[in-house]
Amino acid sequence: MLADRIDNDAGLAGSAHWFPVAGVVIALPPALVLATLAQFLPVPVAVALTITTGIWLTGALHEDGLADCADGLGSGAQRDRALEIMRDSAVGTFGAIALIVSIGLRWLTLSLVADATIAGAMAALLASHAVSRGAITTALAFSSYARPHGTASLVARGIDSSQWGITIAISVLLCLLFTGWAGLAAAIGALAAAWLFLGRFEARIGGYTGDALGGMQQIAEVSCLLVLSGLLI
Repeated sequence: MLADRIDNDAGLAGSAHWFPVAGVVIALPPALVLATLAQFLPVPVAVALTITTGIWLTGALHEDGLADCADGLGSGAQRDRALEIMRDSAVGTFGAIALIVSIGLRWLTLSLVADATIAGAMAALLASHAVSRGAITTALAFSSYARPHGTASLVARGIDSSQWGITIAISVLLCLLFTGWAGLAAAIGALAAAWLFLGRFEARIGGYTGDALGGMQQIAEVSCLLVLSGLLI
């Protein structure tokens, strides 16, 4: 994701408040794809290609993290072995199921909203990408990095609670901007789901990893869309 590639003298942690904005930037091309394709393709097909566009733009970074987390946690292995499983590039049964559920729920919820209004689906897409990027900063503020080295080492030093608060406030405001009061409920649901996932991950691993950040993003995005699909249609 764009937020994972922002680097400066302070590192990614110093740019945490830009994560939700980066989410909006990333969501703009898929939103435009949806608006264009929905004019001459069935909505479910347009939404499928929209999601594919988003995955292509991010290099499936978050999906990879979710799959690795599912394989590691689902294995029932002890901490060190679970970390080895998550580092393995192969996708196991739990990882495959997690990807099917994540992509399937995103496709279904966006299709339902788009059936009612394409503009609403575009707004939901922007909101879900914004809040899901903001949600990962919960790990940076309240957890610790579980590996000596890894893809999340740039943010291993974390952020303080005030920076986290600013990031979350921006995330919620963006959801309100794009989807109105429904966005407030969706943002709360997304942030709570990401926090619960982090708690589960910490209980098994004793901290967060780059894969955990990807898993948090995916769970927050799906949760946001689930709430919005129930409130916008």
